[in-house]
Amino acid sequence: MASGAVCPAFAYTIVYVTDVEKAAAFYAAAFGSDVRRLDQSHKWAELESGATTIAFTPLHQRETDGLSGEVQLPDAAAARGPVEVCFVYADVDAAYRRAVEHGAVPVSAPEQKPWGQKSGFVRDMDGNVVRIGSHVRE
Repeated sequence: MASGAVCPAFAYTIVYVTDVEKAAAFYAAAFGSDVRRLDQSHKWAELESGATTIAFTPLHQRETDGLSGEVQLPDAAAARGPVEVCFVYADVDAAYRRAVEHGAVPVSAPEQKPWGQKSGFVRDMDGNVVRIGSHVRE
């Protein structure tokens, strides 16, 4: 177990998007979060999301593309990236309806899973997969 100065705290999930301002507004409306910050350059936005931060930044940036490589998008509409965002709600069905009413693309309607979670999936305006679920009940 990590200790002292090397004990990590999960801080951010960064979602790469084509339009930071539109993505932040979409996530706020579709998933019920408040926009905490949208910088003046419109190259960074953050949502209020509890103990961690969900942030948005452009797909391509001079600052990071050369250091860590360019973001690669799935090459087919049915493909998905290697990360998904998950929001947990008390009423999963209502949250799913709200997301779709605000422009999320339905992928699969909420259903009860054998492991004790109810979840459904949508895609955001950039094709990122978002899980709308409950906590797992044991």
